[in-house]
Amino acid sequence: MNTIPSPRGRQREAYALVMVLVFSAIGLMVLTGTMNWASQTALMNERSNQMTATLFAAEASTERIVSRLMSDYKASGESVVFNNLTSYRTNVPATAENAYWSAFQFSNGSGTTNQNYVARTQTQTYTNLGGPYAGLLGFVSNYRVVSNARQTTGRFVLTNAVQQDIQLASIPVFQFAIFYNMDLEINSQTAMEVRGRVHSNGRIYTGPSSALTFFDPVNSVGGNFFSRMPGDPAYSGSPPSGTVTYNSTKTTNTSALTLPIGTNNSSSAVREVLNIPPSAESTTSPMGQQRYYNKSELQILVSNSTVTVRVKTPFDAAPSTINWTNASYFIATNTTFTDQREGKTVRTTEIDVTKFRTWAATNTTVISKLGAGNPPNLVYVSDDRSVTSSQLTGVRLINGQTLPTRGLTVATPNPLYVKGHFNCPTNAHLGTTNTTATKPASLASDALTVLSGSWSDALSSSSYTSRAATATTINAAVLTGIVRTTNSPARYSGGVQNIGRFLEDWSGDTITYNGSMVVLFDSTRATAPFQQPGAYYNAPARELYFDTNFSDVTKQPPGTPELRALIRGSWASAPPNRTNYVASF
Repeated sequence: MNTIPSPRGRQREAYALVMVLVFSAIGLMVLTGTMNWASQTALMNERSNQMTATLFAAEASTERIVSRLMSDYKASGESVVFNNLTSYRTNVPATAENAYWSAFQFSNGSGTTNQNYVARTQTQTYTNLGGPYAGLLGFVSNYRVVSNARQTTGRFVLTNAVQQDIQLASIPVFQFAIFYNMDLEINSQTAMEVRGRVHSNGRIYTGPSSALTFFDPVNSVGGNFFSRMPGDPAYSGSPPSGTVTYNSTKTTNTSALTLPIGTNNSSSAVREVLNIPPSAESTTSPMGQQRYYNKSELQILVSNSTVTVRVKTPFDAAPSTINWTNASYFIATNTTFTDQREGKTVRTTEIDVTKFRTWAATNTTVISKLGAGNPPNLVYVSDDRSVTSSQLTGVRLINGQTLPTRGLTVATPNPLYVKGHFNCPTNAHLGTTNTTATKPASLASDALTVLSGSWSDALSSSSYTSRAATATTINAAVLTGIVRTTNSPARYSGGVQNIGRFLEDWSGDTITYNGSMVVLFDSTRATAPFQQPGAYYNAPARELYFDTNFSDVTKQPPGTPELRALIRGSWASAPPNRTNYVASF
C-alpha cells in the first residue's frame, strides 16, 4: 500500500529549512559585523599606536634640543645659544645613534626634512620669571622648539608635532634671602622668621628648638628634612623640639641653580671666582667672566715685598697703577690681631672706607680712568704674604658706615673682617630694617667675621669676656664660605645664623643684618670649625632680614653673580606643520 506524505508535514520541513537559512544569514551578518568591527578596531589601535609613537618621537627630538640649550646656556650664556641655532635645528634623532630612528622622518613644520624649528621669540629683557621661580626677576630670553615626526613604516600617513616654549633666565643671586650651593642648616635656638626666598642646591635641614617660620618659597634640590643634619653632634633620631611653618610653597627635587663658570659647580670649582686667574686664562672665558678679580675697578695685591694698587674698568687689560705713597692714605698693612676661633694671629690688610671714599673722589688717576664722580665700586683685595702655622692673612674694613656714591663690593680670597656699622649712613636707621639710605653693597670672601665698633686689637688675645661688644648694623649682601658639618670628625657648621662669625661677648647686644646670605663653597683659609658660645664669644641677639632693595636690578651690588636656569614654559602636542600654535588650558 502506498503512503502519501501529508501536506502539513511538507510545510513543517519547508519552514524548518527557511528558519535554518534565516539564522544562517543572521549568523553570517553577525560574523561579518564582528569581523568588520575587529578590523576597524585593529586599524584604530594601529592608528593610535602610530600617533603615540610619532608624538613620542617628536617629543624626543625637542628634548634633545632643550638639553643642549640648557648645557650651552649654563656654560656659556645666551649669546652662544643664539649663535648655535643652526646647529640645534639639524640635531634630530639619527639612525646612526639607534636603528629605531630609521622608521621616522623629522621636519621643521615648514616642509624642510631632517630639521627642527628652533627660534628665539623674545630677546633678553629683565622681567618676571615663570615656573618654580615665579616672583623672582631675571634677564630672560624666550625660545621655542618645535619638531614634527612622521612614521615612514606605518600604515597611515600622519604627522605629529610637539612644541616647547622655554625661558633662559639669568638670576641675580642676591634676590634670595638665603642661597646655598650645598646642604643648608637652620637650627635656631630662638624664634626665627625668614622673609625672602630660600634655595639649596643640596638638602635643607631644619632642626629648630623654637618656632621657625618661612614666609616665602623654599626650594631644595636634594630634599627637605625636619631634623638636624647627620654628623652634627646634636643630631638625634627624635624630632626637633621646635616647629617649622611654611607660609608659602615648599618644593623639593627642583633643578639646581648654577654659576656659569664653564665647569661643574662643586665647592672648589665655584670658589675660583674669588681667586686671581691664571695668566693663560682669557677674560672672555666662562670662568673669566665670573671672577671678581676681572670685574673689579680697584685691585690691591699684597705680597711679602710690595703692595700693588691698580685702578681699571671691568675686564680692562690695561690698568693704571697707583703709587704706594698715594694709596697708603687709606690702606694699612702693618696691623695685627688675634682671631681666637682660628687660634691665629691675623696679618691684616686694612681699608679705611671713609678715607677711601674721600681719596677716590679726588684722585686724578681714578678720575682719568673711570671719570669724575665715579669712584671704584668693586674693590678686589688679595693678601698673599707668607705666614707661619700660627698666622693668617686677612682683610679688614673699618669706618664703613657711609659708602662711596656708587656703592661698594669688596671681594677677597682671604678671610674678611668688618668692624663697626657698615652701610647705614643715617643714624636713625641703625638697628632697623630701614635701608632707604643705603648704597648697593656686598662682601665676598673666604669667611666673614663681624667685629663690633668697640673691638680692641689689644684685647684680642685675652678672654672673650674682656671684649664687650656693642650693637652693630650691617647692610650688605654676603657671599662667603663655611666650615660645613661633617661626620668625621663630628662637627656642626653653625647653621645659617652663624654665617657671620663672632669673636666678642655679645651678651645683651644685637646684630642687625639686612641683606642676602649666600654660601657657595667651603672656607679654605679660615678653616677652624664653629664652636658653641662660651669658648671665644657669646652670641648676640640676631635680627636677620632680607633687603628688599635687591629685588630692584638697579640696586643690585656691583659685580653680583648671576645664576642661570632653563625654565620650562608651555608644552603642547601642537597641530603639525605650525610654529605659532598658542596652547590653551
